[in-house]
Amino acid sequence: MQKILILHGLGGSDYPHWQAVLAGDLIKQNYTVSFPSFPKRDNPQLKEWKEFLKKEIEHFKPDTIICHSLANVLWFQTCDELDISLEKLMLVAPVSRTRVVEAAKTFYPYTPPKDLKAKEVIMLASTNDPYMTEEEAMLLKEDLNVEINIMQNAGHINAESGFGSHDFALDWLTKDKNEKGYL
Repeated sequence: MQKILILHGLGGSDYPHWQAVLAGDLIKQNYTVSFPSFPKRDNPQLKEWKEFLKKEIEHFKPDTIICHSLANVLWFQTCDELDISLEKLMLVAPVSRTRVVEAAKTFYPYTPPKDLKAKEVIMLASTNDPYMTEEEAMLLKEDLNVEINIMQNAGHINAESGFGSHDFALDWLTKDKNEKGYL
């Protein structure tokens, strides 16, 4: 059974955030899910989050990772240090390389890695995300050499921006099962 690791950003992704709802729905569909809460999630330190992530990956051994917001930067800062090969990686609402969020300043600057350690990668961004412009998202897409879906007026793709659906993630995660007739 596929093992999915869901990584939240600054402040967490508690219900009604789409990541929390997605975790529950995946469990109902018999996926194995880990949705850990990082330490000091309102005032994170990169070093602590990296060590936490490394331990979680070593313990859980995920096939797929779903990152939201600051978790994307965490993945960019950590993946080169990991001996891992993921089936899938979803990067949702990454944050700008140039606008440092004060509460997470230890995560900056960041450089996109050349190898994201996944066979299939998709990035989702929004036309009106306050933490990354559409133009910045397109530049990051080019640097990462990944597919991107730009969502119209989805803000930071979270509950606070009025975006609560997780269908985009569930559809992408289950597409192979659906194509094979499992659902």
